[in-house]
Amino acid sequence: MVAPHVTALWLDINFLELFNTSDVAPDAVYGLLAVASIFSWTVILSKWFLLRGAQNANRRFLRAFRKATRLDAVAAATEQFRAAPLVGVFDFGYSEVCRQMAARSRIGNPAALERTLQLGVSEEVSRLERNMSWLATIASVSPFIGLFGTVLGIIEAFLGLGSVGTPSMRAVGPGIAKALIATAMGLFAAIPASIFYNHFGSRIREIGARMEDFSLEFLNLTERNLEE
Repeated sequence: MVAPHVTALWLDINFLELFNTSDVAPDAVYGLLAVASIFSWTVILSKWFLLRGAQNANRRFLRAFRKATRLDAVAAATEQFRAAPLVGVFDFGYSEVCRQMAARSRIGNPAALERTLQLGVSEEVSRLERNMSWLATIASVSPFIGLFGTVLGIIEAFLGLGSVGTPSMRAVGPGIAKALIATAMGLFAAIPASIFYNHFGSRIREIGARMEDFSLEFLNLTERNLEE
């Protein structure tokens, strides 16, 4: 049984007035978590298909690149592998080769070519990481938003004891149960976002390593072309 002076203290704080009464604040938390969960799954699915397509296209492009003997032959075939991040790196490198060849008829600045390839790698990694920060944010913030909604619901349930004649668990139980839904929704949004953030991060790092290796292969093919 709640002591009368405790109930009076809660009523004096006027939490109901602070949160504009009724279920508006908890319901706003539920809505926010639902939107976060839907957005999280949208990012997860789009990123899943993007990375799967990128890895498949990378493998096909790499096979074609390794069969080629000249850079211009590879450049002519890049359109059919446009989904491959390796094509983006190749475009950066090939553009720099063309600029140097047009100016001096030779590769006069190999260091500039290496830097350009690194810029291509960075550009493609940034493209693959787009929206990843949203997954990290949802994974870290959603549990706290859910906890906030639960606290609001529990406060509301206990403040409601003042309106019943005989306070009991039967009176506050439904309110507390509803409040705990916010915590469950927060975890439902956060857990998949955290799992896939780490999973996608690993796959992006793997693709990044492949692009670094490809930069070396590009330099090797460039040197072979110049020796011919």
